[in-house]
Amino acid sequence: MVLNNSNAAVHHYTIGRKPDWIRARVPGGEGYHRLKAIMDEHSLHTVCQEASCPNMGECWSRGTATIMILGDTCTRSCGFCNVKTGKPLPIDEDEPRRVAESLRLMQLKHVVITSVDRDDVPDGGAAIWAETIRQAHAACPEMSVEVLTGDFKGMPHDIKTVCDARPEIISHNMETVKRMHPTVRPQAKYERSMSVLKQFKQAGLVTKTGIMVGIGERDEEVLQLMDDLLDNAEVDIFTIGQYLQPTRNHLPIDRWVTPEQFEVYKEEGLKRGFKVVESGPLVRSSYHAEEQAEKLSPDRREVHRRMTSILDEAKTRRATT
Repeated sequence: MVLNNSNAAVHHYTIGRKPDWIRARVPGGEGYHRLKAIMDEHSLHTVCQEASCPNMGECWSRGTATIMILGDTCTRSCGFCNVKTGKPLPIDEDEPRRVAESLRLMQLKHVVITSVDRDDVPDGGAAIWAETIRQAHAACPEMSVEVLTGDFKGMPHDIKTVCDARPEIISHNMETVKRMHPTVRPQAKYERSMSVLKQFKQAGLVTKTGIMVGIGERDEEVLQLMDDLLDNAEVDIFTIGQYLQPTRNHLPIDRWVTPEQFEVYKEEGLKRGFKVVESGPLVRSSYHAEEQAEKLSPDRREVHRRMTSILDEAKTRRATT
């Protein structure tokens, strides 16, 4: 098991050999370079790059990416995350306009936007979040917007600011089971994240969260987390993927979870009541309906059908509010 070694000397963990089922596509190709050029032109960051996502080559080659707003420096220091930490630059008030313009050029049906945590500003970046969502909808009225936010320190007013902008899907990741929070998310709280997801749901939005496995949790704790999410926050969409240690200075991999176990998680999640469960070694929270639709297996088509239904309902809800 992973222990909380916050009071001990720095350890440099060895990254073990990946199993055969962990395979990621090397970045490249026309779509990859086109999207990179748009991002560079508008001085935008992506979590794909900053967090070393294993799916970057696959997604960028299709012309999709997860845009990261509020800079590239996080005020928190989670043990799993490869985004740099420190003192961020001042908030860029022009960022929402640049994001919207880049999305217009990309001509997407669905976009995912995330951010670093900005505990250095009073509203945690909520105002920029809301303006980015509004401008994205204005620039691309047919596009659905999915956002992956921080916890805003649990402040209801700031959470409401983001919810009032009416994204089609709003997400906040639990990241891990309750017992592992002090080690994995030392500046976050399990109960506070549950409360954030509950407020999202109370605002009438489609809600989503995700976790990593292989970081020290037990299977029964994953199932308990599922129950907590449904009992306390009625979350709609749940994602589970394998933790991949970014560098030797991050938390070690405790185990490689097999594809068969990921299938068990999916079956348990659907049985418990989630509308959509995405569970697999390379699944990340930013996986969305349009990417899934391009995979032709019956299982992928069923996920696409469920996601399409959820997005259609969300768009109708936004149009009537």
